[in-house]
Amino acid sequence: MTEPSATNSNLVDESRLRVLERILREAQRVGALSDAPVAEIINHAKWFADAIPHTARTAVDLGSGAGVPGLIVALYCPHLSLHLVDRRVGRTDVLVRAVHALNLVDRVTVRCSEITDMTKDSTWAKHFDVAMSRGLGPPIQTLNLSRDLVKPGGAIIISEPPPDSDSRWDKQQVRALGLEGPSRIGAVAMFHVKQFGSDDDETTAS
Repeated sequence: MTEPSATNSNLVDESRLRVLERILREAQRVGALSDAPVAEIINHAKWFADAIPHTARTAVDLGSGAGVPGLIVALYCPHLSLHLVDRRVGRTDVLVRAVHALNLVDRVTVRCSEITDMTKDSTWAKHFDVAMSRGLGPPIQTLNLSRDLVKPGGAIIISEPPPDSDSRWDKQQVRALGLEGPSRIGAVAMFHVKQFGSDDDETTAS
């Protein structure tokens, strides 16, 4: 697999990357993150940054945990406002400190919440241009929750198994959710939320 290009990488200074590495190593120390090499974790998260459409301005990281991929995407996509969501207050407290340490408070917020509660809240339902997740839960359930938070025309980006693995996506289920895809981009899969009035919607309505 080719390395992610992370097209905005020239905007990330070395001091911030060193802070990020310390944050991730501390997460590993307390068991909040896998013990894979930190450089590998960052490179994997860069695939999310590469997949995000340039027109996107708002994104949500569902089940952010230790901040992967959210914190990395925030560094490599300076045009994005991000919302990091986790249901565990211990994790969100750490995330708040990480956001401050990385000087991202102007465009990254942290929320302790059940994702299902957000999907029922008019403040957040259909609010984001992009929803992303690394390991939230069963694939179709992840798509369903993500779709409810993304605007029509937006994108959903989900971490994928190695390329030689069998596809875990049922095309009929994906279409039934009003989604197009997936498109494989390195280590992630991208889905598009259909616009209202698309051909498929008109066919279903007839």
